[in-house]
Amino acid sequence: MLEPTVRNALRSPRLLRVEVLAGLVVALALIPEAISFSIIAGVDPQIGLFASFTMAVAISFLGGRPAMISAATGAVALVVAPVVRDHGYDFLVATVLLGGLIQILLAVAGVAKLMRFIPRSVMVGFVNALAILIFEAQVDHLVDVPWAVYPMIAVGIAVIVGFPRISAVVPAPLVAIVALTAFTIVGAVNVPDVGDQGDLPDSLPSWFVPDVPFDLETLKIIAPYALAMALVGILESLLTAKLVDDITDTRSDKTRETWGQGAANIITGFFGGMGGCAMIGQTMINVKVSGARTRLSTFLAGVFLLVLVVGFGDVVALIPMAALVAVMVMVSVGTFDWHSIRPSTLRRMPLSETAVMIVTVVVTVLTHNLAIGVVVGVLTAMTLFARRVAHLTQTERTIVQDADGSTRAVYAVTGELFFASSNDLYTQFDYADDPERVVVDLSGAHVWDASTVASLDAITAKYARRGKTVEIVGLDEASAQRHGRLTGSL
Repeated sequence: MLEPTVRNALRSPRLLRVEVLAGLVVALALIPEAISFSIIAGVDPQIGLFASFTMAVAISFLGGRPAMISAATGAVALVVAPVVRDHGYDFLVATVLLGGLIQILLAVAGVAKLMRFIPRSVMVGFVNALAILIFEAQVDHLVDVPWAVYPMIAVGIAVIVGFPRISAVVPAPLVAIVALTAFTIVGAVNVPDVGDQGDLPDSLPSWFVPDVPFDLETLKIIAPYALAMALVGILESLLTAKLVDDITDTRSDKTRETWGQGAANIITGFFGGMGGCAMIGQTMINVKVSGARTRLSTFLAGVFLLVLVVGFGDVVALIPMAALVAVMVMVSVGTFDWHSIRPSTLRRMPLSETAVMIVTVVVTVLTHNLAIGVVVGVLTAMTLFARRVAHLTQTERTIVQDADGSTRAVYAVTGELFFASSNDLYTQFDYADDPERVVVDLSGAHVWDASTVASLDAITAKYARRGKTVEIVGLDEASAQRHGRLTGSL
């Protein structure tokens, strides 16, 4: 079996067909999303469409995760919307350019390596929240619409579920879109279509330089939004890349993906786009539903998007929203981790893990911001972990009589000593009744931070006030270095 690379895809008709059709389906799914996100950001729909084109094409060359789709996204739209509202379109483009530059700088600083600190429970919450948000975004297309929309969505879902059992040559979502579009045209069925979402562009994107003062005042205006955009874009893109890694059982270059996102945003900004990042919904269509595996599908998604909206805008405008809603509903169903909420899973899973997953989902859904949900989820996981580990530290007291007749109290401390556990350590000594010599044996423990060193200093000082001496023994090399460097200076 050929390895799924661009070169092999170009040589193999079977692989090439998969990549081409996947790119076409993704392009069709990108159109209403890009228009919707443009409205959220407060800009003309063609700006979101052009941004999706430039992001997809640029990231297909620059990104570190093959087959992942980047385009204009709701998360970025929410961040930059205040810039458009308060300062205008040119400041939006300046924000996108600065945000891309910040992403490149963060990539150089190694921010992608922080991904390993995101726990599995947060990832599960991220995926489940995303599935809910994808489904929630379709609700607007189900309210105050003609009755024919509902059976059309049902038929679209049935086609997407059932067609793969008949043939896997053509992606089922594409079949559903074509069939429902043909039905509405032939039957003259009056239902909402893509054209109702906004005007499609009739020309190619052109080079654009924002007309803003290049001074400190402009930087003060755009910097906070650019930083927020950069962080949201990186977080969403890297989490999406990790998800695709798991689905395809391959590894991606997270650092390359980070600076690739930055470069793609800079390119998008110079073509007047609103910026973007990875899109999980469209990525799932590309990778999980359509089976694409190479950069070719990402590149073609961008190219097809431009060709469709510029060259075939009149035809694309006739696609019923019901067809695209059916596709996105099945994407949300396929994205959700149903295993994570099975009663058997919940019974086996530690309560803290389930709590982290739920917190991530709830915060993400309430804020409609995946980045905020993930950050809160990680902080919750850290807090619960610190609380759990803090109680694993044990102290055992033994009175030892030496050969010369003197006695000493030996405290054997085991566990990980850091800010949470070392606070309890101070209370576990019998300062009044201990003999004049006290030994603290840390051979079964590890000193992680300055808080622990401060606690050991406090213990030593309290014994000293009673005329007693403390000897700390058993430190491993790293702990000894940390203790020797900090003791007495805190």
